[in-house]
Amino acid sequence: MTVVNFILGVECLFLLYFLVLYGGYIGLNIISLLTLPRYMQSRVMTELPQSFSGFDLPISIVVPAYNEAAVIVGSIRSLLQLSYPEYEVVIANDGSKDETVEVLRREFGLVLFPEAYRIRIQTARVRGVYLSTVYPNLRVVDKENGGRADALNAAINAARYPLICVIDADSILQRDSLQRVVQPFIEDPLTVACGGTIRIANGCQVRGGFLERAGLPTNLWALFQVIEYLRSFLFGRVGWSRVNGLLIISGAFGVFKKEIVVSIGGYNHATIGEDMELVMRMHLALIERKVPYRVCYVPDPVCWTEAPEDYKTLRSQRIRWAHGLGDCIALNRRLLFKRGSGALGWVALPFNSILEWINPVVEITGFVFVVVTYFLGLISVSSLMIFFLFTVGLGVLLSVSALLLEELSFHTYPKMRHLIVLFVAAIAENFGYRQITSFWGLQGLVRWIVGSKPGWGDMKRNADWQAETTGDEVETQGSVK
Repeated sequence: MTVVNFILGVECLFLLYFLVLYGGYIGLNIISLLTLPRYMQSRVMTELPQSFSGFDLPISIVVPAYNEAAVIVGSIRSLLQLSYPEYEVVIANDGSKDETVEVLRREFGLVLFPEAYRIRIQTARVRGVYLSTVYPNLRVVDKENGGRADALNAAINAARYPLICVIDADSILQRDSLQRVVQPFIEDPLTVACGGTIRIANGCQVRGGFLERAGLPTNLWALFQVIEYLRSFLFGRVGWSRVNGLLIISGAFGVFKKEIVVSIGGYNHATIGEDMELVMRMHLALIERKVPYRVCYVPDPVCWTEAPEDYKTLRSQRIRWAHGLGDCIALNRRLLFKRGSGALGWVALPFNSILEWINPVVEITGFVFVVVTYFLGLISVSSLMIFFLFTVGLGVLLSVSALLLEELSFHTYPKMRHLIVLFVAAIAENFGYRQITSFWGLQGLVRWIVGSKPGWGDMKRNADWQAETTGDEVETQGSVK
């Protein structure tokens, strides 16, 4: 075999890999294009004025908080004004070093409450439980630091209702989001978990816990993440949900049956990918128990959250995600090709482990290999161009199609200039940004292999999307529940 033939063979392997990978993405995209229009038609009736049905299940909203003083008030206000008949908000302060507890105490009139706290999932020591004197459905569990998973478990221990809704402390729910994300539990009793859509709040305006205006961030890091989130949720999760192959429900917004979560031991604090690991462990437990179930995603309940705007924080987040994916696959490897697991174990998990998880290795290696061999004169300009047009072109196609799907379905960004900016970003992210995030994914994969666990780090909060609320507005909004 000549060197030229060897190089051509390697190029063909890279192109075949990308063909299978993007073929899977295009397949998910087609499923979404077929599913979303029907979903939007069924959604029309829910737009009409309606009273609560009486069948809505009571929900405990659990919120882990660590150093969230800058954003937590607006987030909690949005939760206290949701359109839902019966729910509570349980915040778990995970040993914050800033003024998170003081801010909550001042804004919501917290007092120490002698509550019987039942420990069903072991957590770090709970120092006390506080009750709001203004909102009787708001409680705060103050505990020693144990990590996000530990804080969630502490909040679940305190939760009173059969459904738990997990959201982040820097997130804002649209007022009807809870109603919409609970519908699958009402329509199908086999539903055990359901996730909603996450959108980027940077560039938007939120006042008193409500989204007043959807906008786009001026920061490029955040702008590219808008495209990433559209691509991930609107065709990735819609597609996998359709075949009951959903492996992750975002920790920023998801609803679960509490007893099932408790029965499998709650969130695993030994991994930094606790959101995905919980869902995968739930799949595994229910399959082994031979219990029929459904894990789903609905696209219109929306949670707005702040995205990292600086290189250091974003890099830390992506390394953590890649490392967490490795943890999840390793801890739940029995799901892979498991008998009775259906599309989950035979399609979704192999796709995520064999293709997505190792994608940074193949993508970075492929780009380096092609560039080096070109400069060594071992491949032609046409071969180089074919490789880049194939890999980058398919990336552009997926990003633009996700934007088109968003515009046809939800039309979140009403101004033409928003669409133009997003269209340009959908193309531009494939020239540099995607390669950078792939390199971070490679770093996370290497760290997982060598056993070097990345820390959570500190998320820098700008909170410039939360407008200040006047005293009159606070008083008016406080009367709503």
